[in-house]
Amino acid sequence: MIPMEIFSWRDMALPMMLTALAFAMPLLLAALGELVGERAGVLNIGLEGMMLGGAWAGATASFAAGSAPLGLLGAVAAGMALAGVFALLTITLKADAVVAGTGLNLFALGLTGTLHRALGERWSEVRSATLPEWVFALIGAVLVPLLWWGLKSTRPGLQLRAVGEYPAAADTAGVRVSRVRWRATLFNGALCGLAGAFLSMSHTDSFGENMTAGRGFIALAIVIFGRWNPWGALGGALLFGAAEGSQFFLQSKIGTTFYPLLLALPYALTLLVLAGFAGRSPAPAALGQAYER
Repeated sequence: MIPMEIFSWRDMALPMMLTALAFAMPLLLAALGELVGERAGVLNIGLEGMMLGGAWAGATASFAAGSAPLGLLGAVAAGMALAGVFALLTITLKADAVVAGTGLNLFALGLTGTLHRALGERWSEVRSATLPEWVFALIGAVLVPLLWWGLKSTRPGLQLRAVGEYPAAADTAGVRVSRVRWRATLFNGALCGLAGAFLSMSHTDSFGENMTAGRGFIALAIVIFGRWNPWGALGGALLFGAAEGSQFFLQSKIGTTFYPLLLALPYALTLLVLAGFAGRSPAPAALGQAYER
């Protein structure tokens, strides 16, 4: 029985809100990138790998150069490079997207772990140049309305949505389907790289092996929960961020007795979202379908 007198909702409200925002940032950035990719018909389950690549590159580049902006550039470049590999396999060579995404996750996990250990022996301990969390919060706050407006009201946004719904019709109208999907995938990689940089340059000041801890898969669930809408993705990221952050806050209040249950909270929520929303949400009609002229 948990003694409820240990909780003071007045004292809990602000810390929990700030904690939810902190944990929501990487989820929101990765989810927005995947949302753009899926609206173009590209299903990429390699978010975890791209985030890991961004986290390692951000920490390492900022440590080597002593510059946080260069660390951010390194994280974006790493995310885009891994996304480029995925695009080559799935868009150009028409490989199965699920197999390619799974392979990308495993490749990034092994590569970043190996490089981290190799550099750890040389540099003793990598400490990245840090950035305040509000930098990433500002990026997310700008991207949500910008993407909502861009997808709804601009010509590139309408072309991207057409490619994700009816690629043959878009091709007939003169839209280059492969080019649109390549660009959407690289954009996805850039945002996943930023999400990884948040983990290694803001949330902490160093890289740790597998530090993404399943956040890429949670971001996939957020896209479904948000019904492929940037505002919905924001709400989903805040919800999952609150679920992830609450486990640490509750541990400080009730101890470690319920630690396994609290640790599983965000992943259980992910399963519930997938069970409740998958198949019911209006996914792009051509999602995950390779296109051949």
